[in-house]
Amino acid sequence: MYEEILKSIRENYLETEREVLERAFHFAKEAHNGQKRASGEEYFTHPVAVANILISLGMDCDTVAASFLHDVIEDTQVSEGDIKELFGDEVLQLVQGVTKLDKIEFRSKEEEQAENFKKIFVSMAKDIRVIIIKLADRLHNMRSLNFLSHERQLRMAHETLDIYAPLAGRLGISQIKCELEDLCLKYIDPEGYEFLSVNINDEIHERQQFVAFVVNELKHILEESSIEGEVFGRPKHFYSIYKKMKKQGKSLDQIYDLTAVRVIVKTVDECYELLGKIHKKWKPIPGRIKDYIAMPKENLYQSLHTTVVTSVGKIFEIQIRTWEMNHTAEFGIAAHWKYKENKDSSDNFDQKLSWIREVMEWQGGLSNSTEFLESLKGDVYSTEVLVFTPKGEVLSLVKDATPIDFAYRIHTEVGHKCVGAKVNGKMVPITTTLNVGDIVEIVTSKLSKGPSWDWLRIAKSPGARAKIKAFFKKADSAENEKKGKTMLELEAKNKGYNFGELLTPLSFEIISQKLSFSTEEEMFTAVGCGAVTVNQVLLKLIDYHKKENPIPQKIVETKYKKATNHVGGVKIKGCDNFLVRFAGCCAPVPGDDIIGYISRGRGVTVHRRDCPNMRGEDPARFLEAEWTEVVGSYNISVRVIGGESTPILVYVSNACTALGLFIASVNGRIDSKNRQSIVDFTIRINKKEDIEALFTKVSQNKDIIDIFRPQS
Repeated sequence: MYEEILKSIRENYLETEREVLERAFHFAKEAHNGQKRASGEEYFTHPVAVANILISLGMDCDTVAASFLHDVIEDTQVSEGDIKELFGDEVLQLVQGVTKLDKIEFRSKEEEQAENFKKIFVSMAKDIRVIIIKLADRLHNMRSLNFLSHERQLRMAHETLDIYAPLAGRLGISQIKCELEDLCLKYIDPEGYEFLSVNINDEIHERQQFVAFVVNELKHILEESSIEGEVFGRPKHFYSIYKKMKKQGKSLDQIYDLTAVRVIVKTVDECYELLGKIHKKWKPIPGRIKDYIAMPKENLYQSLHTTVVTSVGKIFEIQIRTWEMNHTAEFGIAAHWKYKENKDSSDNFDQKLSWIREVMEWQGGLSNSTEFLESLKGDVYSTEVLVFTPKGEVLSLVKDATPIDFAYRIHTEVGHKCVGAKVNGKMVPITTTLNVGDIVEIVTSKLSKGPSWDWLRIAKSPGARAKIKAFFKKADSAENEKKGKTMLELEAKNKGYNFGELLTPLSFEIISQKLSFSTEEEMFTAVGCGAVTVNQVLLKLIDYHKKENPIPQKIVETKYKKATNHVGGVKIKGCDNFLVRFAGCCAPVPGDDIIGYISRGRGVTVHRRDCPNMRGEDPARFLEAEWTEVVGSYNISVRVIGGESTPILVYVSNACTALGLFIASVNGRIDSKNRQSIVDFTIRINKKEDIEALFTKVSQNKDIIDIFRPQS
């Protein structure tokens, strides 16, 4: 029963390695003795099947030994010490990397899954072979999934499609990726899988003659060019066809590339020469020529792809690559072991692993394992956008990436100090979506205080987002958390609300979607350190609260009697014996067009009629208001914005002196992101016309960008 794998071991490994592998085989067989799988087979058939997959990938002795032993710690009486003593530290570390976390208690299945994946990635960063064993383990489990319950079949299929198949793709192991995806489809959409399995073979059979025609034509081109190579047609796997049908809404007979023709030659020069001759013979379809040789994918896949219209009017895809590129395309990261004798010591193996190190760098900025898992999904699923640095280096970014993603991809500090960007030589907003082939240059400043919380909505890559969050998490988080919560509670009280009633699990979910918070603590910290303003958070919570707790129309009609009340120089129509107060958000002053608003438990609040906080409020809570006699002077708030070097204080002081106005207070700051200076004044005036005169006089200075009365 097990002779086949022992034969493979003898054929593929050196004598010293064979001794280790046969010892691991017999040790694991004895440890699993008497255990059964769901199928009724001996449990040991599973580690044997995993080892077989790894041998076919050409993996080294320690990896295959670890595959025999990968379940013994979890499922048998064998200890870690036993493995270390018999097989050494390296094999033990590989086994530990794939052992599940059964001894830890989790709050949910999702948390357990997330923690497992985080452990796998930590192990991957130390030794990539861990994930290769895990992929082989999952492949065999998917092959025998029919023996499990329907619920477990669906759970494992979705988990595999979400994580394992994309990881196999990211590591370039296409043969495992394709089989995993097809097996997932079989359980997630059995009808779709059955339809494809029945009909694709018929379709391919009908097109076989045409494929043979294309193959022969390409062989003629090779002969005429004196290029040695192989040409063959290869059917695409079910899931790639299924995705295309779903995404493009096409039927099977409308999918023209069920089979791709592949040409394999010896050198890169021959690849390009052949591409030119194919285009000379058949017209290429614009936009369907892809040069993955000059710009490899992140998993280092290299090939030339072109889609052409043949002389008989049919469309066909052709792939051109060297033998070495083909090995990498089939075996991905495993090619490092399978074909290591054909490579020098300075191959790009470290480059293949760089993205894993990047994941481990940014995962430290995430609050928990579940967030890590969600970010990981985004990272492994991301569609690539290839852009250039000013020095001509190629960087691969996620789809819809912005200059912020580019900056953090270069280095964390470059991201933190980013104040602008040039794309193709022109200054652009940091919100700009980057396109394939863009040349991107980041403008940095030593004066930058770091990222803005708004960048979390702009950044598209998990790495950039995690580094931004880590920045805010690092800066006095405990103190800022306490400070932010206090600020929110006080402002809520000022607006007539109990903050505890405003912040509910549902209202936080709404606000987290808009402001990218993972936890309430993170929200408090962001407010405390000034990353977001109090009103950015509070007004959204109040808005949600009002929608969920509307005041009945009945109460408004009966509670307030028609009368006239004169309070603080303001006349409110329809309000009798109620407290009248002035809103802090818009700070109305005599002469402003005003309106009364019935506040919950706080009487009537007077707002400016154009106050943004009053937009969308219940009309039944509004009362007409007007100013009565105005006596004496009063203060107003004025904000003035100019360039970084604009002498705003001089301009405003001169204007106030000329108009006989008094400056009560001044508070200024620099906005380095927009290269502006911002100064807030409190100015004592005598009448509304003084405001208009002041605004007119200050605005005459051409360096002034804006002057207005701010809303808090």
